[in-house]
Amino acid sequence: METPAKEFDILLVEDNPADAELTMETLRSCEWPIRFHHVCDGVEAMNFLHKQPPFQEATRPTLILLDLNMPRKGGREVLAEMKADEKLRSIPVLVFTTSEDEKDVLGAYRLNANGYISKPIDLEKFSNVLRVMENFWLNIVKLPPLA
Repeated sequence: METPAKEFDILLVEDNPADAELTMETLRSCEWPIRFHHVCDGVEAMNFLHKQPPFQEATRPTLILLDLNMPRKGGREVLAEMKADEKLRSIPVLVFTTSEDEKDVLGAYRLNANGYISKPIDLEKFSNVLRVMENFWLNIVKLPPLA
């Protein structure tokens, strides 16, 4: 498959700096050009999506990787707000969190998450999960056009 000229914009909503760095570092090595945007909580995520300060120049993400448990505003609230907003609901959201709790999985899908992945603790498994995710979302899935 030929690499496209356009970059993918991924918004990573993650409060753990180590997980954020590992996620971005792993995905930087993929075959697709990816531009990362990292915010640390749900308040910043919604400001980014609505282009509110300090994110006035933000680009619409192609995909959002969303942690559930964060300070100020958690991933569940972000997901509910996004999917209720006509302008944001078509952005694919992949919940990427440490929780394996079935209530969290069911709750995310009830809020119309496009996928749910529990972060492995093992470094090699963590990288493998990200590579599978990258292959699926960037090579296989047809993503909605940017609005």
